[in-house]
Amino acid sequence: MTPGEKTANIIRMKLSEFRFDLPNNLIALYPPENRGESRLMVVNRKTKTIEHRMFSDILEYFDDGDVMVTNDTKVFPARLFGQKEKTGAKIEVFLLRELNREHRLWDVLVDPARKIRVGNKLYFGDSDLVAEVIDNTTSRGRTIRFLYDGDHKALMKAIHQLGETPLPDEIRFKRKVEPADEDRYQTIYAEHVGAVAAPTAGLHFSKIIMKRLELKGINFTPLTLHVGLGTFRQVDVEDLTKHKTDSENFNITERTCDVVNEGIDGKKKICAIGTTVLKALESSVSADGHLKPIEGWTDKFIFPPYDFRIPNALLTNMHLPESILLMMTSAFGGYDLIKEAYQIAIKEKYKFFSYGDAMLII
Repeated sequence: MTPGEKTANIIRMKLSEFRFDLPNNLIALYPPENRGESRLMVVNRKTKTIEHRMFSDILEYFDDGDVMVTNDTKVFPARLFGQKEKTGAKIEVFLLRELNREHRLWDVLVDPARKIRVGNKLYFGDSDLVAEVIDNTTSRGRTIRFLYDGDHKALMKAIHQLGETPLPDEIRFKRKVEPADEDRYQTIYAEHVGAVAAPTAGLHFSKIIMKRLELKGINFTPLTLHVGLGTFRQVDVEDLTKHKTDSENFNITERTCDVVNEGIDGKKKICAIGTTVLKALESSVSADGHLKPIEGWTDKFIFPPYDFRIPNALLTNMHLPESILLMMTSAFGGYDLIKEAYQIAIKEKYKFFSYGDAMLII
């Protein structure tokens, strides 16, 4: 394919090509009773075949020396409910990211936006936590400053006590957030706090499954990408080249680069555990097709056609129509093959979205 043909194809891919009818009852509202008990659809790009397995069968697709790259970001309870000073009006504040630790500045989304203005003070809990709105950023976006005497650790503890697990709207509008979500909307290897959404492909791993993979010789290695709400933001342009994604903070260590690059040189499987890992890996590629260490921000938006340099396998979930996650998955698996796989998934009643079933593309 010539560069011109590739450009023509990029222009050809439209938002409407990622539209499909998803029955509401196929969006999983709860995870399976135990981690690792989800279904697993295995899509083979070479043979164009589709298999129906259970997640625990993932062991059969990897061998000694293969690499699984995980995202060890940790979700924090980013949704706060409170009230405005004087009026006592109920408000919701969603913490997107910390802007300045010393001055306790945060980038947030507010609701109802029309009632929350610069200068307003917002109270959470029994006034245990107070914030002041200091700037407007977008129609729903604000910059707030927490008025808090303790250190950063104490502030985060207060947020943890008062906040709610940030389940996506597609789930929380249909049921209440429950105490169990704090554990289940988190991978077992989560370590670095900063995500407002879980890297959901990793939710399938139990300690037993990971141990069995390690005993088989699979090398797990982490990177960190703090998932932002841009992951779920609706694409509102038909021409995908005009869509801009939110930047997300990520970090890939030299140690992880060594593990991945050794796998590349040994012609092993390099499996991205989730689209967040896929995005991070492709955001730091050297000229000779190896992974290089980095700490920074990425706003990379991947959609078909795309030539992947680092991973040659992908574990992901079943995504919603018109989502950038579906576009990334289609770029990796091939648009036509993934479209067919999704048609089969609906027919076979696979469960979709964050708590749903898994897809392995090899």
